[in-house]
Amino acid sequence: MSTTSIPDPIVLAEEAEKERAQVESEAREIDVLVKQTTSEIDRLQQRQAEMAQRLRQVEANLEAYPREEIKAAYASSQDAQMRLFMMRSQQEQLQNKQRSLQRYRGQLDRLAMTARQIGEASSSVVVTSSGRDRGADQQSIVQIIQAQESERQHLSRQMHDGPAQSLTNLILQAEIVERLFDVDQAKARAELANLKAAANTTFQRIRDFIFDLRPMMLDDLGLIPTLKRYVQTFENKNHVPVHLTTLGERTLPSYIEVAIFRSAQELLNNIARHAHASRVQITLDFQNDPVVMTVEDDGSGFDIESVLASARQRGTSGLANLEKRIQMLGGKVQFQSGTGRGTKSRIELPAAK
Repeated sequence: MSTTSIPDPIVLAEEAEKERAQVESEAREIDVLVKQTTSEIDRLQQRQAEMAQRLRQVEANLEAYPREEIKAAYASSQDAQMRLFMMRSQQEQLQNKQRSLQRYRGQLDRLAMTARQIGEASSSVVVTSSGRDRGADQQSIVQIIQAQESERQHLSRQMHDGPAQSLTNLILQAEIVERLFDVDQAKARAELANLKAAANTTFQRIRDFIFDLRPMMLDDLGLIPTLKRYVQTFENKNHVPVHLTTLGERTLPSYIEVAIFRSAQELLNNIARHAHASRVQITLDFQNDPVVMTVEDDGSGFDIESVLASARQRGTSGLANLEKRIQMLGGKVQFQSGTGRGTKSRIELPAAK
């Protein structure tokens, strides 16, 4: 029978603090690269403006310029646009990494603090001969680490299937346009227009990806404005009306706001993928403690016992991760559903720890 070795909380806290120091060093390097990239983008924008002006002059009087000069003007304009686009993509990636490191830094701080608290508590309480009390505390840390790794795997798949693949396609399109300029300039211009449209679409997808990853509005404006923005985007994308109702007001810890937003995000994504709903109702009740969020749809519903049992067994599904996150924060998750009867999800979270 195999056994799992659970690390000592104090050792785990020390390792988390060492990792945080390394992350801090990497974050400083990223900050420098972001500044350098921003400066290069400013320079390339000026160059692109100059090349665009030059190209307009050439296009206004094509008969006055030799073929090689026309070709050079188009090539210079294309090169300036492509360089600017690539630098902007690099800037987006660096800024995204900045935010990821910032979030990871916060996770390490919380992990180190929790591990030290557990270690100190373990040394001051009487543990049974079976070691169940300490094992339960250590198992909580293991669950945190597993949840972090699961989230990283999910993000890695999203990056590979989304922005990374789109950028690869853009590079291939750019190479096609480059070859066409020597063969058929009219067709090359048409392909260049397609490339521009594809670049705009990719840019929007990256913006959506960043918003899903960590909406900056959540830090700047708070939970309700961010949730309203997400609901509006969900409606436009999935053509399912969502009615958001809030009851009362109160200030919540940031980690509770993040948990509520992520829960709404996961539940809406499940509705879009599986429910075939025609409407959704979200209600946030801040009037009491715990805070309560309900998400209700009129979709196809599901067999709760079998679906949740399967999700818990896999361990990496969205519902299983949602359930773990809420429980680790001292909250509760309840589902009411049945085939053909829609679904009502209720999440309770303490307003303050």
